[in-house]
Amino acid sequence: MGRLDAVRAARRGGVYLLGALLSAVGTVLALPLLCVPRLARWWAAWHRDRARRLLDPASGARPTLRAAWADAATGRTAGALLWLPVHAVTGVAFGLPALLCVGNIVVALIATPLWWAFPFVERPRLFIDVPVTGWATALTLGPLQIGLLAALAFVAFPPVARAHARICVAVLARRAGEELAERVAVLTRTRADVLDAHGAELRRIERDLHDGTQARLVAIAMRLAVARQAFAESPRDEQFVEGLLRDAHEGTEEAMAELREVIRSVYPPILADRGLDGALTAVVTRCGVPTRLEIGEFERVPAAVEAVVYFAVAEALTNVAKHSGAAAARVRVGRAADRLSVVVTDDGAGGADERRGTGLAGIRRRVLALDGAVDVDSPAGGPTTVTVELPCGW
Repeated sequence: MGRLDAVRAARRGGVYLLGALLSAVGTVLALPLLCVPRLARWWAAWHRDRARRLLDPASGARPTLRAAWADAATGRTAGALLWLPVHAVTGVAFGLPALLCVGNIVVALIATPLWWAFPFVERPRLFIDVPVTGWATALTLGPLQIGLLAALAFVAFPPVARAHARICVAVLARRAGEELAERVAVLTRTRADVLDAHGAELRRIERDLHDGTQARLVAIAMRLAVARQAFAESPRDEQFVEGLLRDAHEGTEEAMAELREVIRSVYPPILADRGLDGALTAVVTRCGVPTRLEIGEFERVPAAVEAVVYFAVAEALTNVAKHSGAAAARVRVGRAADRLSVVVTDDGAGGADERRGTGLAGIRRRVLALDGAVDVDSPAGGPTTVTVELPCGW
């Protein structure tokens, strides 16, 4: 780990521990309210997601109370209720030292240049009980206290925060039977959605072929029949036959173009020609909002996964261009073990809602069909983050 990464880890650990202390105090104050099963599961789910995010920063979008509330529809009530007293104790035990460390750094930062501004009887104190009465004390003990406490935070915050996160994950871990029951419920629900989506897709393809391509092929056949009859009855009427053949030729090209569009809606040919990275590059290039594409290293993934990723990114960027008012967007694609993750973010106005027909529901249906997961984080005022995870280790 480089020095910059270590500094970031210390900062994340400090923020996590201070947040744990604050939420532990809130847990104690709101304990009667949090004993309601749904609220207990919601509170526990947010802490579990927060702990997992600390242990694995690349696991996905940042935890939100809104996502935790949706997750609280299922889960272990007993584990959530057990977590409340555990968190009340561990949050204070782990977070209070972090608060004292950060607080004394702040005291030293204020006392060193501004000790003289305090009343004589209320001079700031360094190293717990040493009053700052002159510049010599301020310029020696102040930087010393800042350096020692900063070094302590640099060394101690990451492992202490990870220890608390592991306790949280261990207490809130689902049992095998509960995970299986929840998985069955999710698969039952998504199977119905997939069947509906599959039926709708078949009807769309049938409608496109019937109303478009089939109509053009019938017209071509009629023109060719008329041309054949005209040629048989009047071989010298070349101009009339030529016009019919020209119309039939143009109709054939139009029918082929429509067929290509139908095929493209099932599996985009660009994926076969240029691969997933090339296809996504083309999508990003066509987006009306400046978009940065970041593609990590990943092996060949199944064609079905490629198609879902392509359509999900295309739909998400269409939403960005049409609805967000964003000035910039970013698409990140990466693989961890057997999971392919796609994160689309923009700096727009936020407030994306699947119920308003912005295409997010379509993305979710495609992803759930492959046993994947979708998370949409779009608070009012932005930014918006759409995270898609798909299994690719088949």
